[in-house]
Amino acid sequence: MFPAEASRVAYVLKQYPRYSETFIVNEILAHEAAGLNVEIYSLRSPTDGHFQDRIAQVRAPVNYLPEGGKANDFWRAVEQAAEVLPNVWSDLELARGAEAREVFQALLLARDVRRKGIAHLHAHFASVATTVARLASQFAGLPYTFTAHAKDIFHEQVQAADLRQKLRDAAGVVTVSDFNGTYLRTAFGDAAANVRRIYNGLDLDQFHYAAPSDRPPWIVSVGRLVEKKGVADLIDACRLLADRGCDFVCRIIGDGELDAALRDQIRRLDLQPQVEMLGPRPQAEVIQLVQGAAVLAVPCVVGADGNRDGLPTVLLEAMALGTPCVSTDVTGIPEVVHHGHTGLIVPQHDAPALAAALERLLLDSELRVTLASRARRLIEQNFQIHNNAAQLRALFRMNGVAEPGALQEAR
Repeated sequence: MFPAEASRVAYVLKQYPRYSETFIVNEILAHEAAGLNVEIYSLRSPTDGHFQDRIAQVRAPVNYLPEGGKANDFWRAVEQAAEVLPNVWSDLELARGAEAREVFQALLLARDVRRKGIAHLHAHFASVATTVARLASQFAGLPYTFTAHAKDIFHEQVQAADLRQKLRDAAGVVTVSDFNGTYLRTAFGDAAANVRRIYNGLDLDQFHYAAPSDRPPWIVSVGRLVEKKGVADLIDACRLLADRGCDFVCRIIGDGELDAALRDQIRRLDLQPQVEMLGPRPQAEVIQLVQGAAVLAVPCVVGADGNRDGLPTVLLEAMALGTPCVSTDVTGIPEVVHHGHTGLIVPQHDAPALAAALERLLLDSELRVTLASRARRLIEQNFQIHNNAAQLRALFRMNGVAEPGALQEAR
C-alpha cells in the first residue's frame, strides 16, 4: 500500500502556460480525470498574450520558481534546502558545471517536493526543465522522467554530452514519435535504452468528426510563425494557386517572430485578397476554423539551425475533426500522415508540389472524405489521450507512484 503522497507527481516545465503547448494541458487533464494528483512547477512566468480555453480546467496548483540573481539568494536557498535535505551540501558536487540559476531553482524545487511528499518528477522537453528536474531529483533522492520532443533533440545548440547524461540518469524517457526514438537509440546507444514512444494525445470528446464532403475552398494553417513551420512555402504555393485561377482563401492562425516578414511576403506577392493572417485564436475558434476548411496545410521544414517539429498537434486535431491534411516528411509526421491513405505528403520547400496537393483536395470532395475517414480511425486507434496518458502513468508506477484507483480503494 502506498502512502497518500505517493500518488503525487510534479510536472516541471520551462514556462506555464504556453499558448502552443496544448499537448501538456491535455496530458495533465487526463491524469486528473484518472485521479492522479499533479503539481506544476514553472521555471519562467508566462509571456503569451493568449491562452487556450482548456487551461482553465486544470486543477493542479502552479508554483513559479524564483530565478534568483544574487549570491545571497543562492546561499539562502542552500541553507533552507539543508533543513529537509541533510546531504545537500555534499550533493552540490553533483551540480558541477551547471548554471547557478538552474542549481538555485533545483534547490527550491527539491526542498518543496520533499516537504510536500511528492513522489516523482516529470519534465517536458529535454532542455532546461529536465536540467532542473534532474538536479532536483539528485538533491531530493526522487526519481525523474522526461518527455523529449524535437527542438530539445535536434537543435544545433543541443549538447550531446548533456543529453546523454539526462538519458542515463532518468528513471524513464518518453518521446513523441518512433522517428525520435530511433534517432535517440542510434545516437546515444545504451544511454537511450529506456526510451519509449508515447504519442501526444487528444481528448476526442473535444474533437467531433464531420465529413468534409461539402466544404468551402478554404485552406487553413495553424502554428507559431517560425521557420520550421514552413509558412513562407505555403504563401509561395498560394501565389501559384492564384496564378492558375484557383478559387480559394488561405487563413493563417498564430503569431511568432516571422509575423512581419510573412505579412510583407503576402503584400509583395499581391495576395491580400486570398491570404489572411488572423493571429492567435482561442482553441474553440481554431476548432471551428479548422473544421470549416477543405484542407489543413502543415508544410513543416527542417530549419537552418536543425530545429524541426516532432509531430504537430494541429495535425492530430485536424485529422480528428475530419479535415484532410497536406504535410511533409519531417520527423514523425509520416507516422500519422500516410501518403494517399490518411493525407498527402509533399517534399519540403517545394511550393509547386504543395500547391498541386492543396488544389487536389480543394477540388476533389470524394478524396477529402476518403482520407478524412481513414485519418479519424487512425487517431482513434493511436492518439486517444486517456489511453496514452495511462501509458505514462504506468511509467510513473514503475517508479513508486501509486495507481490512483488502487489508492482510492486502499483508503
